[in-house]
Amino acid sequence: MPIVYGAKGVLVQINRFIRNSVLLFIGMAVFGGSVQIVDAAEPIPVGVLHSTKYPYATMMKNSFEMALAEVNRSGIKGRPLKLIYADDQGERKAGEQAVRRLVTQKGVRVLVGAYQSSNTVYMARIAEKLGVPLLVCTAADDRVTQRKWPYVFRLNPPAGDYAKGLEDLFKARIKPRSMAIVYENSPFGTGGALRMMWFCRENDIETKAIIPYHKERARNPASGSAYFKRLLNPLATDSPDVIYMVSYLDDAVLLVKNINALKINALLCGGAGGFTHQKFLDKAGREADYLLTATLWSPQSRRPGARAFYDAYIQKHTVPPDYHGAEAYSALFVIADALRRADTLEPAAVRKALAATDMQTPFGSVKFVTYNQYAQQNKLSTLVLQVIDGQYHSIWPESIANQELIPRPGWRQ
Repeated sequence: MPIVYGAKGVLVQINRFIRNSVLLFIGMAVFGGSVQIVDAAEPIPVGVLHSTKYPYATMMKNSFEMALAEVNRSGIKGRPLKLIYADDQGERKAGEQAVRRLVTQKGVRVLVGAYQSSNTVYMARIAEKLGVPLLVCTAADDRVTQRKWPYVFRLNPPAGDYAKGLEDLFKARIKPRSMAIVYENSPFGTGGALRMMWFCRENDIETKAIIPYHKERARNPASGSAYFKRLLNPLATDSPDVIYMVSYLDDAVLLVKNINALKINALLCGGAGGFTHQKFLDKAGREADYLLTATLWSPQSRRPGARAFYDAYIQKHTVPPDYHGAEAYSALFVIADALRRADTLEPAAVRKALAATDMQTPFGSVKFVTYNQYAQQNKLSTLVLQVIDGQYHSIWPESIANQELIPRPGWRQ
């Protein structure tokens, strides 16, 4: 032990020597004589499967970082969390590599994130093979929690449940006689469209058109608008009561603008996704008025902490968050809760603690259950918003509504 002059310096060195000696003894006892010294304040690594090209990536990263700051005020068993991001690029191969890198090179104890349905199933499979728990907080592909993988959990509803609140509103108030379904030809879009097709069949609603589209063609700056017009033109001469759309942000804007340009007299409804973000309102302008959209969260939902998160996000980042932000923010608190309850920080112990989760978050209650074909799936009711004068208003369920449904002018006339 080096000599340090001054009483304070000597005391510091003695305390450091005692602490390291104790850690050395524990390390030798636990690991059969091998020396492993781990500082008690060493951060706990949590891997975030992040996609920089995802439309909501910035919002979600901001939300993760806000939650991290709050969690680290008290820490986890005396240690802070450290988020390690890996860009999965929204693609299968890159996603699989991201999971492996986080687990084998960065030593993460648990994974969170996974935004896009197109690659999350593959990332979940790798996490399962490596035996590290993954909490999916956004990807909606039904298959993610239908494979019954013990290490895979999901916070957000599956795609098949996204429109449940909207379906309840259809049955109780709107009572449509006919519908057209327009959707992105992807796991997210297809899953949402199939659910609505079954709903129409079960409730004797005529399906006037089923229109899948290729996102690559829709997003071509030179021809995207013309592409949508060709697909939607048949609805101009035979308008359904409702047009139900499952799309991400840019496509959602194009769809609404082209439907209005064709003067299709239908009630426009979005299946969450791109219809819930402030940027949708900014880009679509007044053409978005009277549109209904399913959503997974609203600051008007009266869920504990929902409004506080919304206000704090605006104060820090100026732009209002939607459910994507609430998912990320809440997911990290679920991870922190599991880490605090886990017997050890080994992945198997963290998985066991996650499975026993029962808590309230700003996104809603979180408890992983088995229902229908899903396993380790959080089950939540979904909400309905309506755009009026360029703003979202909660209209369903009635218990949290701040406004009555306003029919689109001329609808059904």
